[in-house]
Amino acid sequence: MTNAGASDKVTVALVHGAFADSSGWNGVIERLQSDNIPVTALVNPLRGVAADAAYAASAMRQIPGNVLAVGHSYGGAVITNAASKADNVVGLVYVAAFAPDEGETLLDIEGRSRDSVLTSALRQTEYPTAGGNATELSIQPGSFKQAFAADLPDKQTAIMSATQRPVAESGFGELNGPPAWKKLPSWAVVATGDKAAGADVVKTMAQRAGAKITEVEASHVPMISHPDEVANVIRTAWQSVS
Repeated sequence: MTNAGASDKVTVALVHGAFADSSGWNGVIERLQSDNIPVTALVNPLRGVAADAAYAASAMRQIPGNVLAVGHSYGGAVITNAASKADNVVGLVYVAAFAPDEGETLLDIEGRSRDSVLTSALRQTEYPTAGGNATELSIQPGSFKQAFAADLPDKQTAIMSATQRPVAESGFGELNGPPAWKKLPSWAVVATGDKAAGADVVKTMAQRAGAKITEVEASHVPMISHPDEVANVIRTAWQSVS
């Protein structure tokens, strides 16, 4: 999805979060491409912060030129760690996203939120690994709309629930590494109705990171329900680092 002939420009690299895939960025991608902003959506394996960050860092290093890393939800933790390992990343954008500090776990951050209802909405299943079975998490279908995408139509959230991608439970207990937001400029979209990550902790993390904050009245998926506002923030960040 990167625009041909634009390798001299900063490329926007979009990283989706848990319970989702890259299609959640479609509306944002359409708007960025209409402005001739190079953009690509990375696959997030959702197998743990360290593994996912290593994958994302490798993908970003292979993008010609500099990169503006954008993460949604759990993808925010991924870019926070990955950008410390990819020297061509020049800025960060957090969209209803985690921006953890070194030594923090996502489980601990979630535990501090009064807005999040995610923990009670989760279900556990198992998947095989080389060392035996491991646990992964997804959102119960009956709770998906309320917890994840309350401002989207029922038919749309039913499809999103049916196609959600589980995330490894172990990722929420992993210690995060040195955060890239300590050395890179950052921007943040805080969804005021976020019941998944939790609007309260998302805003607190963004403030701690020194991010330029834009608040949007939206659920946990503002890039889907409010693609114009999210694209505007990314466009502003892109212009700043270009």
